[in-house]
Amino acid sequence: MLAKSYPYYLANQPQTSKEMMDVLDKYSGKVATRVAVPDAKATEKAIAAAVKASGPMREFKPWARQQVLQHCADRFTERREELAYALCVEAGKPIKDSDGEVTRLIETFRIAAEEAVRVNGETFNMELAPRLNGYHGYTKRVPLGPVSFITPFNFPLNLVAHKVAPAIAAGCPFVLKPAERTPIGALIIGEVLAETDLPKGAFSVLNLDGKHAGPLVEDPRFKLLSFTGSQIGWDLKARAGHKKVTLELGGNAACIVDADQGPKLDHVIERLVFGALYQSGQSCISVQRIYVHESIYEEVKKRLVATVKKLKAGDPKKKDTFLGPMIDEAAAERLHGWIEEARKAGGKILCGGKRNGAMLEATLMENVPTDAKAHRLEAFGPFALLEPYRSFDDAIAMVNDSDFGLQAGVFTDSLDHAMRAWNELEQGGVLVNDVPSFRVDNMPYGGIKLSGIGREGVRYAIEDMTELRLMVMRER
Repeated sequence: MLAKSYPYYLANQPQTSKEMMDVLDKYSGKVATRVAVPDAKATEKAIAAAVKASGPMREFKPWARQQVLQHCADRFTERREELAYALCVEAGKPIKDSDGEVTRLIETFRIAAEEAVRVNGETFNMELAPRLNGYHGYTKRVPLGPVSFITPFNFPLNLVAHKVAPAIAAGCPFVLKPAERTPIGALIIGEVLAETDLPKGAFSVLNLDGKHAGPLVEDPRFKLLSFTGSQIGWDLKARAGHKKVTLELGGNAACIVDADQGPKLDHVIERLVFGALYQSGQSCISVQRIYVHESIYEEVKKRLVATVKKLKAGDPKKKDTFLGPMIDEAAAERLHGWIEEARKAGGKILCGGKRNGAMLEATLMENVPTDAKAHRLEAFGPFALLEPYRSFDDAIAMVNDSDFGLQAGVFTDSLDHAMRAWNELEQGGVLVNDVPSFRVDNMPYGGIKLSGIGREGVRYAIEDMTELRLMVMRER
């Protein structure tokens, strides 16, 4: 069960407030719990506390950071059922998928605990000419200082973890704004962090709405802004001033199914269905465009449609539910409008296409015009389009015909095609024999084009939250 209400966290301490915000059960639409909303002075207090904590966090030893992170992983394990249930309610994510996200939350903190004690520099040779005899070079990584985080609704545990855990490992105090519609997971993470001996002011978790989040973007005392969300991120970057900015802004991920996959379609179909429809397609790397070689296109289409029609949709609290609601009715209405627009422009609905409130049927289409919103923009829902291709060159060109470039998948037994995909696809990552929806929490994750800048994955995030400092020493 959820608590009746949740505090926000200011300088490591829970805070109540007269103003409260409702958090809805995304399936029933009823109020599930309430969270405290910070008062007008809280943001300034949080920033000032983070600035004051910069020195103590820098001096907080790597082994101590490791202990904090390991404590979090242990406590999340103990509170696993509570975390999964809260996620299921606040995000509408099927309970089995919610449990999977809790697993990743725990893994991300454990990875960060390992990385906390190996934030290393290097020794390098400077004796490149006689005039440089006796010179030696050394580097180390030092924390940037206060950092700010803004996270989205779709992975309210693990996407928070991918900012918070590296910050602790790097020694950076932070202020976090979780998504307004899904704040509970971040607040439970704050509750667990409050159990540790992090220096005072090391963290704040503020339930701010977008109108009041400006200081997290614009305040020059922050040395980095890390934002995951929509294309509004580019506007935030323009407002961020001189601070470092990392953005993960989604995509419209594509997957190629090569001609040689006929004997392996059981695996291909299973992964495509997962990649396109997992958590109602509300993932930045959800499979949205499926390009299949013309020789096996009809078979893939037939089997995909048959499989998708069997998926159970409904109450995400039931263990056999595969497809839950979208985050709200407005999101479902938006994508349903795109589907209808594509249909009227000549696209064919192969299955699904209907909506009931926030529940949108799992929808597959073909013949969708390349200028349709459902093709060009990020669907962020239970939708995918199919299209045949003739040559692998054609498939690569089709994938690259996008303003986004986060991850792409290629099912192939050809080493040549795998290497060409890696070399030629304009993506942050290429997955061979799997869908682009795959992610492990220690890998570099991020995109190009409109998909963003920078990389997450614990070690890579630590690099962004630290700066290289050089020392040159001359023998005398």
